[in-house]
Parts: sequence; C-alpha cells; structure tokens
Amino acid sequence: MTASTAESPRRILSATLAGAAVGILGGLIGLGGAEFRLPILISLFGFAALHAVILNKAMSLVVVTSALFFRMGTVPAGELLANWPSIVNLLAGSLVGAWLGAGWATRLSSRRLYQVISVMLVAIAVVLLSAHEVHSDGALLHGPAQVVAGLVAGFVIGVVAAVMGVAGGELLIPTLILLFGADIKLAGSLSVAISLPTMVVGFARYSRDSAFDVLRHNGRFVLAMAAGSIVGAAAGGQLLGIVPSQVLLPVLAAILLISAVKVWRHK
Repeated sequence: MTASTAESPRRILSATLAGAAVGILGGLIGLGGAEFRLPILISLFGFAALHAVILNKAMSLVVVTSALFFRMGTVPAGELLANWPSIVNLLAGSLVGAWLGAGWATRLSSRRLYQVISVMLVAIAVVLLSAHEVHSDGALLHGPAQVVAGLVAGFVIGVVAAVMGVAGGELLIPTLILLFGADIKLAGSLSVAISLPTMVVGFARYSRDSAFDVLRHNGRFVLAMAAGSIVGAAAGGQLLGIVPSQVLLPVLAAILLISAVKVWRHK
C-alpha cells in the first residue's frame, strides 16, 4: 500500500466512519472500543498484524487522553489521588507487562500474532459477558495477598494492552471492582489513570521497532479514525441504557467472536 493510497480522501472518510462505529460500540458499554477497532484495521483496511496493533495503540492513546479530561467532572482528581495505592499496585505490574508484551509482539511472525490476537479477542468476549456488570461489597483480598494479586493482574493486563494496542479497560474495571472494592464510576476513572501510562510504555517500546514507521505513513488516517472514535464514544454514552444489557452484551460478544475467527483466518 502506497502512502498516497493510505491517505486518500475516500480512505480517510472510511476511517472516520469506522472510528465512529467503534466509538459507539465502546460508548454503549463505557469503554473506548479499541478491542473492536483492531479487527477492523486488520480485516477491513488490510493492515498487517503488527502495524494494526501500533496504529490501534496510537488511536487508543488519543481516545483515552480525551476520556481522562471528560471524566474529571464526574470523578474529581482528588478522589483519584485518594486511591493511589490501587493505582500504584496495578501500575507496578502493568508497566512491566506492557514493555515485555510489546517486545514479544515485535518478535512474533504475523501469522502467530494474528492467532494471539484472536485468542485475546475471545477472552475479552468472555470477560464482557461474565464480568462487565460485576458488583462488589468490598475488596476480595487485603494486605500482602491483595498486593500480589494486583501485581499479577496488572502484568497480565499490561501484556494484553500492549499486544492488542488497547487501553485494557475491559479488564481493569472488573479488577478494580472485585480486587479493590471500587464502585463502578470510580473504577472507570481509575482504569483511565492506569491505562494511560501503561499505553505510553508499550508505545515507547514499539517506537524502537522499524514497524513504527507505519505511523508516519498513516498520520491523517490515525487522526481521522481517532476523531471518529471520540465522537462515536460520546454518542454511544448518550445511548447508554437505551439498549438492555441482556441484549447488548451478547451482541457485542458475538461481534468479538466473529472478529476473532476472521483475524485467525487472515492471511
């Protein structure tokens, strides 16, 4: 694909519309939608696995940074700072996981990376169905056990976020609710505070690979799709609650499962 083809007006428009669709899906469940964006980059726009992950990571950074500002009015910064032990605990694992996960992804063949992404899409679909509306009456663990569990969970989330180019909110939010006893609104903001530095670390590791040049050739494409995702997420947030979760979550999980099959078969 030439640079001119990648940045053609028709392709930029398609990227904007696809980003909006992804944002709406993510907004309906309170997430950024990067798990839906990655299969689109591979199947619809024809990017190789590693290139798609890097582009998805760049767009996720833009979307999550905007989400951090939007959520400040809902959960004040002071409340986030009051929960610094939870943030530090998960970050200690996720930053290491993000660095190692990104390095691992750059060494995998495209075929193997497609397979890994497919398995992760299935795992996220399962999490979406089983843990999206979790509630907790308090932290499941306390003391050293909680710290160790937080490190392990953070590491796994960091790896997933790096390999797929996602923010990891679909995994962070249930972890914060169950492991640390955070309420759903606070967990959403804490997940953004954790995912942003985690993504920066993964992004920095990818920048050392030659595949990172894909950003230079697709700058307008990235901005267009990210802008569409932000607008779509805002629209999806307004629609939140209109579609019953009993209908919405199985449909979104089915989309992820179909995407997993398509990515697995992608040549």
